Amino acid sequence: MELKNTKHYDDETLKRWIEDESLTDRLNNKADAIRREIYGNKVFVRGLIEFSNICKNDCYYCGIRKSNDKVERYRLSEEDILACADLGYKLGYRTFVLQGGEDGHFTDDMFVDIVKKIKNLHDDVAITLSLGERSYDSYKRLFEAGADRYLLRQETSDKDHYSKLHPETMSFERRRQALRDLKEIGFQVGGGFMVGSPYQRTEDIIKDLRFLEELEPAMIGIGPYMTQHDTPFRNFPNGSFEMTLRLVSILRILFPYALIPATTALGTINPLGRERGLQAGANVLMPNLSPTMVREKYSLYDNKICTGDEAAECRACLELRIKNAGYEIVTDRGDVITYDKNTRKYS
Repeated sequence: MELKNTKHYDDETLKRWIEDESLTDRLNNKADAIRREIYGNKVFVRGLIEFSNICKNDCYYCGIRKSNDKVERYRLSEEDILACADLGYKLGYRTFVLQGGEDGHFTDDMFVDIVKKIKNLHDDVAITLSLGERSYDSYKRLFEAGADRYLLRQETSDKDHYSKLHPETMSFERRRQALRDLKEIGFQVGGGFMVGSPYQRTEDIIKDLRFLEELEPAMIGIGPYMTQHDTPFRNFPNGSFEMTLRLVSILRILFPYALIPATTALGTINPLGRERGLQAGANVLMPNLSPTMVREKYSLYDNKICTGDEAAECRACLELRIKNAGYEIVTDRGDVITYDKNTRKYS
């Protein structure tokens, strides 16, 4: 992938942008102008398939953590996943996101088979995987099978902060290396972090931005930290909606080329959160294609929106809302736009 036109600002400027609530509208307007210059008013949609809420990890903030014995566990079959993708294709989605907990039931052979079958059925789609940490060889097999993108948020780029969010069995270094491995293999890589997670400082967020500058990911996903009532962090407050909007804008300013989602968490914390996210510089939405009977069980945080909507209803409602906000949902793979340093143009 070609060099991208990233922007660099000093720590003092970033600290002021992150913390100063009076700058929200100004940053949002600047970011929206940048995304319109590069991507126009296009909004790319990704059909999200949450295939399993079984996870071997015990992250302290997550509702599907291993130790939560109150969640009703499920996993979709290969046939279920293919049916979701087929429905999504008929509804106009040209990217599918397979996301789940780190569920050992799903071997490399199984994912390779699923990826190949989706591509054989629909050769004009992109497949994004969000399967957590795996080996280099596993990632390589998935890429060679036809997977295009991989989402793996670093969650925090400060080692001490990471240790406060995760048990000792999870490794700060391993997470960062996984992102580098994915980039080296050739995936369009997505990183990101929570805004307002327990114990987070502004300095930690700036470290996240610096790590992303180093990584130069194709996609950057952030959202407000959202509390889940069955986790050790149940008494911590949700992250700030306004700060998250400022950070969406900051990401667009720092990474003009990036694919940045207006996340479900934004829509959960504020009824107009996804629209506000687009106005702050985001250009991706990820509606849920999972069967309605399992959506409430994928309970990463409390009060998640759209758990009862049918896929077709969700698509129609979203399209109208986005149009009213001044943007246009397009039927497109929505690949990242790159920057040619010789011509100084995006393509």
